[in-house]
Amino acid sequence: AGQLARRLGVPYRSAGSFCGSKLPDAQAAYETSNSLNMGLLSGVNFMLHSCGWLEGGLVADFEKFVLDADQLGTLHHLAKGVEIDENAQAMDAIREVGPGGHYLGCAHTQANFKTAFWRSDVFDYKPFETWEEEGGRDSQTLATGRVAKLIETYVAPPLDPEIRAKLEAYVAEKKAAEPDSFM
Repeated sequence: AGQLARRLGVPYRSAGSFCGSKLPDAQAAYETSNSLNMGLLSGVNFMLHSCGWLEGGLVADFEKFVLDADQLGTLHHLAKGVEIDENAQAMDAIREVGPGGHYLGCAHTQANFKTAFWRSDVFDYKPFETWEEEGGRDSQTLATGRVAKLIETYVAPPLDPEIRAKLEAYVAEKKAAEPDSFM
């Protein structure tokens, strides 16, 4: 489908983070990573349902949403491709360090180490002892903390009072037209 869309010069939409897992666990991460990567490799322009899906789309989960958004950060980094300019090739750094040396003190390393690799905002990269002292939190627990912070710091965008009133009236009208229960 991606090749056909490119040939015809039309946008290509694809599904995103499909998985059958019931929890944001290793199965969810594995299946989501595979489906998101296939979308990227196919050249998709828009990936629908990219965050938060569990149990084949029957469940939406805040923690899974945070973890999926983080995974999409990796894909954005990969989609940029490989740079082949002077800085990326680092030939001056290779000459500067020479055989048997190390690159940690090299000017090129110091200038590039913070942006050279994509790094998750959710995962824990600390040594085991520090991780253990801080409670040994797994990725789902870390995502729960991130969700709490996002909710706590959320600021609703401004909404014109007239538009708000119209939306509230519309919702009230639709609620009044539906039964309270389907039983």
